[in-house]
Amino acid sequence: MVMAIEGIELAKACAKAADEMKAEQIRVWDLRGLSNLTDYMVVCSGSSQPHLRAVLREVQSKLDQEYGSKAANSEGKADTRWVVLDFIDVMVHVMDTELREYYGLEELWKDAKEIEWATA
Repeated sequence: MVMAIEGIELAKACAKAADEMKAEQIRVWDLRGLSNLTDYMVVCSGSSQPHLRAVLREVQSKLDQEYGSKAANSEGKADTRWVVLDFIDVMVHVMDTELREYYGLEELWKDAKEIEWATA
């Protein structure tokens, strides 16, 4: 039985799926009250285009298979080194490490509360 999830649980599931593909520097932020676009944001990095593609595939397939959640939209491709998966209340940014440093999302969302997603 597929159990639908949303909000913080969906954000954590995205982070864990990215982690299974060895995505780097995975961070989850609570943007409620700070953004009109989404409630939660997951940001992670990949070390190469094949790695970015693998992370994207894992997040999309895991969320679909386990929770029946599909991204409503996606923007970019692994070739552009930055892809955004839009799950409405959660946005997942899968980025090349260099681009991530260049655009500084951590600085942009420094007022957001960071969510602990990894289970001990």
